[in-house]
Parts: sequence; C-alpha cells; structure tokens
Amino acid sequence: MSEVTVRLARPSDSRSLLSLAALDSAPAPRGEVLVAESEARIVAALPLGGGRPIADPFRRTAALVQMLELRADQLRAGPRVVAKPSLTARLRGLLDRPQA
Repeated sequence: MSEVTVRLARPSDSRSLLSLAALDSAPAPRGEVLVAESEARIVAALPLGGGRPIADPFRRTAALVQMLELRADQLRAGPRVVAKPSLTARLRGLLDRPQA
C-alpha cells in the first residue's frame, strides 16, 4: 500500500463513508470518525465514540485499522500535560550550578 493519511472525517466524506460501509456490509459510522486515506480514497474508518471499524474488504487494511485504533486512543486520552519543576526546584538547580 502506498502513502496513508490518518485524519478526522469531514462532512464532504459522508458519501465515501457510506460507500465504504456498504462495501464492508456494515452500518455507516456515526459521530466523529477517524479515517485512513490511501490514493485519495478512504479505505478504513473508525468512529471515535465507539463502534466497530469499517474497511475495504478488497485491500489489506488490518494494519490501517490498528493505526486508527492507536490514534483514537491518543485522541481520547487528550493532551499530554508535562509537569514543570516547582519554582523551588528550579531555584535550587540554579544555586547548585558551579560558579564560573
């Protein structure tokens, strides 16, 4: 498979998602949907609110579905918060430096 783009579905993707669902003999995903696009075609999709993924049964998409699931987990987890050292720890670090 060539280059793959993982992105959130847009309103303009609704027809492609309906076609993909029909191809997979599955209901169309609802709500916010993550898609894998290859060669300007959506080949796999995963609803972020839960539900089973849909994919083109005539292409090798198992790895793409795994990629969508991984990205969905990242999006559901929210932004990563990196804890800053406290002001005391930062000042202590400045004081502990050797003087030049």
